[in-house]
Formats: sequence, C-alpha cells, structure tokens
Amino acid sequence: MKALRIGQSAAVLSIAALALTACGGSNTPAASSSAAGGSSAAGSSATSTLTGTLTGGGASSQEAAMTAWADGFTAANPGVKVQYNPVGSGAGRKGFLAGQYQFAGSDSAMKEDEQTEAQKICGPDGAVQVPAYVSPIAVAFNLPGVEHVNMDADTIASVFTKKITKWNDPKIAEQNEGVELPDTAITVVHRSDESGTTKNFQDYLSAAAPKVWTYGVEEKWPSDIQAENAQGTSGVVGLATKTEGSIVYADASQIGKLGTVAVKVGDKYEAYTPEAAAKTVETSKKVSTNEHDLAIKLDRTSTTAGTYPIVLVSYHIFCATYKDQETVDLIKAFGKYAVSAEGQKVASESAGNAPLTDATIEEANKAIDFISVAK
Repeated sequence: MKALRIGQSAAVLSIAALALTACGGSNTPAASSSAAGGSSAAGSSATSTLTGTLTGGGASSQEAAMTAWADGFTAANPGVKVQYNPVGSGAGRKGFLAGQYQFAGSDSAMKEDEQTEAQKICGPDGAVQVPAYVSPIAVAFNLPGVEHVNMDADTIASVFTKKITKWNDPKIAEQNEGVELPDTAITVVHRSDESGTTKNFQDYLSAAAPKVWTYGVEEKWPSDIQAENAQGTSGVVGLATKTEGSIVYADASQIGKLGTVAVKVGDKYEAYTPEAAAKTVETSKKVSTNEHDLAIKLDRTSTTAGTYPIVLVSYHIFCATYKDQETVDLIKAFGKYAVSAEGQKVASESAGNAPLTDATIEEANKAIDFISVAK
C-alpha cells in the first residue's frame, strides 16, 4: 500500500469533518509525520503533554487534507506521530475492524454488518462516525481544446455505461451549443479498488438516472462494464491525463488540468464548487438514530439552484471505547483538531474541500466527546 508521508509544514491546522471519499491504493508501509508550529485548537507545543503514535488508513480523497491536518497536529503536539495509509475506503474499514488502524477514513458510512463487527474491538457502543471531509466528485475529461462540457444525469450515465461512445454524440452536442466536439472515442476510466468515490458516484447515477444506470450501488465498479482502470485517486487521474478522449470520476481537488463536466440541476448546469458541495450536504439528513453516528444520506436529485449532487462525504471512524487513556486522549485531540474551524480552513486551502458548517462542527465535537476508556 502506498504510504502517505506527512512531512513538516509551517501551516497550522485542525482536522476536518464530513467524509467521505474517494479512496486510494498503495503498497508501502505507512510513514510517520512531524512538524513545527502550533495551534490553540490542539494545544500549544509549549504546554502539550500528549505523546504516542496514531495510526489510520483509508480514503485517498483525504490524502492532501490529512497531510495538512497531521502537520498542524504534530506542530502543536511534538510528542505525537501520525501515520495514515491512503489505501482506499474499503481497505481502511477492513483494517480498522481487524485492529490494524486506530481510526479509519472512509468515503462510505459503515454497513450494518460492519457496525456489528465493530463491537468486537470497540465495545458494545461500536464505532463513532464523524464527517471529516466534504468534497465534490468531478466528472473530468481529457479533450484538448475543450475545458467545460454540460451533461445531464442520463447522458453521464450513458457515457459511463458505454451507450454513448463518441464525444460528438448528438446527446452531448445538443447540450453544448457552440462547443466544437471532436469525433473522438470516449475512453471510460474507473477505479479498480474498492472505493467510496465509486460508491458515491454510482449512488448519484442510480438516483438521478435510474433508467440508464441499472447496476446498483457498490464500492467496486460493475464487472459487466469493461473499461480502463487504475488504483486510487492518483492512479485514475494519472491514467486519464495520459489518455486523450478519456472521462473519469475523481475527487475534485485532485483532477489537475483535466476538463470538467457541469451537471444539470433543475433547469441549469452546475459546475462543482466547494460551496455547492457544502450546500448539498447542508440539505441532507442523518441516516441513524444513534446520536453519536453522524452518517448522512445525500440528496442526489436536488433541483435547488447552487447545489452540486455528486458529492462525497468522507468520515473519520473511531472506536467508542479504547483500552487505555493515552489512546483516548490522542484520538479525541486529533479528532477535534480535525473538525475545528481552523482545521477545516487549512485543509480547504490545501485540498480544496468544502469546510464544515458551524452546526456540523458542533455535532462532531459532541460525538468525539463520547469516546472513552473501556470499562
């Protein structure tokens, strides 16, 4: 698995909230982080008595934000090391449930059977899911000379199911008057690993284009749709960048110079922005009655202007209880550092994610306060 080396940075930050995904893959051991600096959110480096190592793994969507968060946290707490492997949401949750990680990053909320399994290592209250990272998922493409294309949900679904195979197909052209679309074959690129980004993208297609997307909603790409693939966010973006005519879904903060699709919402086409992503999350509802579980159900079919429906919420998943006070102190300090306004701001500057609202930050802090030592 690819190790995320969290290097030194003068930036001061905190950890962010809503999760939630695109995941990634790699094959080397995790590296530790250290940094210089300080922050009131995590405690002054002159007064902090926290020591130890925190180990997490999961969503690659959080990779850039996690680097910023960990740099800031270790700047304020020089006795702490933070390790995070961006191995993908599915692998992160599996590692967490196996006791490999003390926390996981995931672009998908835990499944019911995973919640049950979590009780084996986390105690009867299971896991605490805190939104930590919110970001639009971009539908991005490599088409020289074309920077933006409009598509409605049925068209996006038709492209990714390979029912539309040319860029100048009439269904694309009629939504892009004045844009010169070439007679270039469309190369679909998807994630090869289990990915919360894949699940979020399929969730959008299933909800917004149900007559075209009939494959359900999974973290794996449907095996019936043969297309190019790569592991992790960086893998698919890299492949798309090298492949003229390609189209890909990926965390918007990492698409580089690829062109982007504006998605039809109501009567307008909405480009992705952090603000539009945050507005979508703001209108979504919690899926659990457990006050310590902040997983939400996103509204993929909103017609409200200024919303962008292809959004991922990436979570930080913690145990409700840990075996010792040292681990509890580290987890709670890091978790709160992540969801602070400062942490959200610094992560946004680094990764381009949408900062959490004050209300979400308040809920996240309450959930983290619930974490304690096992009795």
